[in-house]
Amino acid sequence: MAKRVTRVGGLLAAYQRRDPAARSKLEIFLLYPGVHAVIYHRIAHWLYQHHLFFLARWVSQHARRKTGIEIHPGAKIGRRLVIDHGMGIVIGETAEIGDDCLIYHGVTLGGTGKDQGKRHPTIGNNVMISCGAKVLGPFKVGDNSRIAANAVVLSEVPADATAVGVPARVVRMAGKPVYYADDVDQIHVKDPVLEEMNRLTRRVTALERDADDKNDRK
Repeated sequence: MAKRVTRVGGLLAAYQRRDPAARSKLEIFLLYPGVHAVIYHRIAHWLYQHHLFFLARWVSQHARRKTGIEIHPGAKIGRRLVIDHGMGIVIGETAEIGDDCLIYHGVTLGGTGKDQGKRHPTIGNNVMISCGAKVLGPFKVGDNSRIAANAVVLSEVPADATAVGVPARVVRMAGKPVYYADDVDQIHVKDPVLEEMNRLTRRVTALERDADDKNDRK
């Protein structure tokens, strides 16, 4: 019992560190749906591990109705997971989440429908997944990574990386930008209007030169 109380205390402290709007541990415990979803999941996962699948599913569905967060009882969740807002989050059966992660609303840790067995992603420690992101498939997202809002991640993300876009690709590694051959140079991009004006000017100059040459021959 003391260990469980300590774990809940650590979870509430994690919310205080992550959420500047959190005023007290009591407020977090009573009013934050992310906390309730994690606590319900601990119960559901225990039932799932002891092959009480119907009861496990019943608890998880009750938590879904109460919080708007759907976590399959088979999912493995580490310590101090902070779910901010939380509405619309879906976490699949074989998903795994490490310690000290932060997940925003609208996130899906799901499958693609093509895999058997392990179908959902493994999230490392201290990973942030921003609102609306979709991480789909049985691959790993490395420790200390960041997934941008509305990104669709379909392949492995290395540690200390930032992934953005649809489909997502890594744009930063250990805080440094990553460049690709097809990247657009946003600083030295050419002005298409100016280029067309220069082309027309060159054409007019050439025509005038031809006209002058013809006049000279007459």
